[in-house]
Amino acid sequence: MDSRDPDPSPNKPSVPESSSPDVSAAVEDLLNTMSNKFASVSSEIFAKKRKTDTWCSDVLIIRVVDDMSRRLENLEAALQAGKEKEASKS
Repeated sequence: MDSRDPDPSPNKPSVPESSSPDVSAAVEDLLNTMSNKFASVSSEIFAKKRKTDTWCSDVLIIRVVDDMSRRLENLEAALQAGKEKEASKS
């Protein structure tokens, strides 16, 4: 090919006009399928995240309650020790 000869269709695809509606329909179908799959996967991810967040919240609450319980037991033991010490002085 001579470098001076222009390319007859530099940016045009060689798709016949009659297949254009078929290609459009196929692309539209593919986009719909991908959109539905994306929505499905997104829903699953959000559902798992909510379960994880709820589970994490429950664990956090249990840890806080356990920590408060230990602190109260330590305080109670310290008060009891203080009472016993005062009683032994009298």
